[in-house]
Amino acid sequence: MASTPGIRVPGTADPAELLVRTIVGQQISVAAARTHLGRLAAAAGEPVTTGVPGLERLFPTAGAIAATLADQDSANPARPLRLPARQVDTVARVARLIADGELTLDVGDDTHELAARLAALPGLGPWTATYVAMRVTGTPDAWIPGDVALLAGARAADVVPADLPRPAAFRQLAAASDAWAPWRSYAAAHLWRAALEGVPAHPEPPRKDTP
Repeated sequence: MASTPGIRVPGTADPAELLVRTIVGQQISVAAARTHLGRLAAAAGEPVTTGVPGLERLFPTAGAIAATLADQDSANPARPLRLPARQVDTVARVARLIADGELTLDVGDDTHELAARLAALPGLGPWTATYVAMRVTGTPDAWIPGDVALLAGARAADVVPADLPRPAAFRQLAAASDAWAPWRSYAAAHLWRAALEGVPAHPEPPRKDTP
C-alpha cells in the first residue's frame, strides 16, 4: 500500500448516472459498456458545447433514458442498448423510478440501507447494489461479493493462491477481507489496481486511525 498512498474510494458526481452505467456494465467488458452508453447518450443526451473534441453531449437524465427505452424496438439493429431484453427492462424501470422520485440515491444515505433498497429491485443483485452504495455514500468499509476483478487482484497480490478454484477463492478472499475492516473499500481499491496493473498490492490490516 505504501507504493500508492494517495489511493481513495471512488465516489460519483451523479448517483443516477452511476447506477445506469453499472447496470449496463453488468457481465460485459468496459469497452462494450462504453459503446452501449455512447449510443444511449447520442440518442437521449442533451447537446452541449465544451470546446473539447468529442465531448458533445451530456449523459441523459433518468427521464430521458426511460422515455427512450420505452420506445426502443428490440428488433431495430440501430437501438441504443443492444443488450438482453431483461437487462434493458431493468435500466428502463430503474430510470423511471428515479425520474418519478420513487428511488433516491444520496451521499447522506446509510450504505447498508441503500444497498438493501437496490438489491430488492428486480434485476439488481448484491454486486450491483453494494458497488453503487459504496460509491454513492463514499463509505470506507464495504466489501463487494463476487467481484471477479477483486479476485484477480487478490491472486496478483498473493492474497489468494492462483490455482485455487474460484468458489473456494472467493470464500478465502471474503475471510481475508475481515482483517481489513473498517477500511475494506480502500483494500478493494488497491486490489482493483493490482488486477489492472498486475503489480503486488499486498493489503495488510491497516491501522484503525487511517486507511
